Amino acid sequence: MPRRVIPVADLSAAPVITGPVQTPRGVLRDTLARPLRDLRISVTDRCNFRCVYCMPREVFDKNYAFMPHSALLSFEEIERLARLFVAHGVEKIRLTGGEPLLRKNLEFLIERLAQLTTPAGRPLDLTLTTNGSLLERKARSLKDAGLNRVTVSLDALDDTLFRRMNDADFAVADVLNGIAAAQAVGLEPIKVNMVVKRGTNDSEIVPMARHFKGSGAVLRFIEYMDVGTSNGWNMTEVLPSAEVVARIAEHFPLAPLEAHSAAETAQRWGYVDGGGEIGVISSVTRAFCGDCTRARLSTEGKLYLCLFASSGHDLRALLRSGASDAEIGTAVAEIWQGRGDRYSQLRGSSAAISSMPDGRRVEMSYIGG
Repeated sequence: MPRRVIPVADLSAAPVITGPVQTPRGVLRDTLARPLRDLRISVTDRCNFRCVYCMPREVFDKNYAFMPHSALLSFEEIERLARLFVAHGVEKIRLTGGEPLLRKNLEFLIERLAQLTTPAGRPLDLTLTTNGSLLERKARSLKDAGLNRVTVSLDALDDTLFRRMNDADFAVADVLNGIAAAQAVGLEPIKVNMVVKRGTNDSEIVPMARHFKGSGAVLRFIEYMDVGTSNGWNMTEVLPSAEVVARIAEHFPLAPLEAHSAAETAQRWGYVDGGGEIGVISSVTRAFCGDCTRARLSTEGKLYLCLFASSGHDLRALLRSGASDAEIGTAVAEIWQGRGDRYSQLRGSSAAISSMPDGRRVEMSYIGG
């Protein structure tokens, strides 16, 4: 059987500055008046899991060619770009992957980013998303380096099912130990993300809710999304968030909670008995593009304006061409000011289809979730 080859990265050219140099003023707005507030930085394209919805083994097998180290942004380059984004209004930085804890000496990068402050002098909200496999041994060093909190991906409590989903024979107990270690060192509030795939792990919704209720961790259920093209996404495998909430409410009464901010992706529900809260992220059945404030920086420095984008903007080319901070900052400003992405609102429409003529979107493992 021939091996499937799925292009993960795109061949975007370096952005061309078309206007005068723009001095950062602490806020950028796109064509829909959305500010730039959040930056997600992928620090590696590698992962030690082969989750079926993200890095299926039939694509990312032992022969898959990951990026050479020289192609990745260095910590110095990441820090430089992060500083320019913060000057334009970014208040939150999330480190992602792949699995970010596989990046050697990641604590050194965290130490650098933790020194950045907003134009108003406030510290950044510095977070990290992980599969939890290395969290138990790294939690203390991450906290000491300046990381504020972590989000852990966990798709099942049943060990057999979890091993099948991560396709790496990794035990659920080790992820739970990582969560406990993160709580012990103060990387809180911890969020636990469960991608729900109908017919695969939806039987775990209530057990997950039961386990994390009253634990101090916030459990969030994510609708299975059509990110990239390697996961064979099908709408029939999407379990709407409304059904997730209904299933939990049958066992534990829930009441809606107000959002922390307009840009928050999760709808929040609190346990009536005071046992904490859950969240649901409904990017398929309830688009939240209208308030999206996020940009994504890929492992080798491509800037993406949407999780469902098909192409990005090559900031690494600018960095390595000798461009000044003013030039790179102006390029970032022009890119964001031209942004009109709202794929989830347009999903299935002619506008969404025409925006990606070859039908290909960037892979989640390449730019992070």
